[in-house]
Amino acid sequence: MPFDRAVEYYDRTRGMTEDVSRAVTALLATELRERGRCLEIGVGTGLVALPLAAAGIPMAGLDLSGPMLARLVEKAGGSPPFPLVRADATALPFADGRFGGAVVRHVLHLVSDWRTVVAELVRVVEAGGVILMTRGDIPTVWRESTDRFIELVGEPSFFQGLTAWDPTTLDAEFERHGAHARSLPPIPERVQQTLEQFLGQMAEGLHSWTWEVEEGRRREAAAEVRRWAEGRYGSLDPAGSRDVAIEWRAYDLP
Repeated sequence: MPFDRAVEYYDRTRGMTEDVSRAVTALLATELRERGRCLEIGVGTGLVALPLAAAGIPMAGLDLSGPMLARLVEKAGGSPPFPLVRADATALPFADGRFGGAVVRHVLHLVSDWRTVVAELVRVVEAGGVILMTRGDIPTVWRESTDRFIELVGEPSFFQGLTAWDPTTLDAEFERHGAHARSLPPIPERVQQTLEQFLGQMAEGLHSWTWEVEEGRRREAAAEVRRWAEGRYGSLDPAGSRDVAIEWRAYDLP
């Protein structure tokens, strides 16, 4: 699923605070340093890859969306800061063992054929390399509201047995390829948006799970979720509702 339509608001809705971005960069750089070039699939506007490159990690980026890659280049000053490729992650255009590591943020739950993406990552990362993936980095009340919306309108076509929140299925798939899964230290974050703002974005259709829903039905469902959330939480900015732990998992290849 290309994210062309999200390019104008992607950094605003998927970004991190400066402190958290620095913490994520330090965490990932510790895993990737001295491994050679690292590939980020779904590199988008460079929210992860640009800071890693600035920290001295040789990067390469791949994305299905040309506009997202163009925005990354714009943010980098007008020239590609590292090799960039527009391609599908289910058919990576790289030789076997080309990279020392890979990074994946907010991608696999959007791809119906996600198992092929895992196989491709294992193929292009060299033996002994590492694949780093994040999960569960939205507040619980946002997650529950998203689940409620999907209950009302149905699952998006790209949902094929893999959720963004539960690593169990993904761990099993990597283990099938001989990889060992481990959790990296979680990074606490207090998001800037309230639940009310998140639900407003849902009504506007800014999130991928809303894109296949007709506008009238989307707004109707979002309004119903809002009423449900007010009843469930007693507020659209309940105490603790902005707190989240950003969790990355490392998959060490044999």
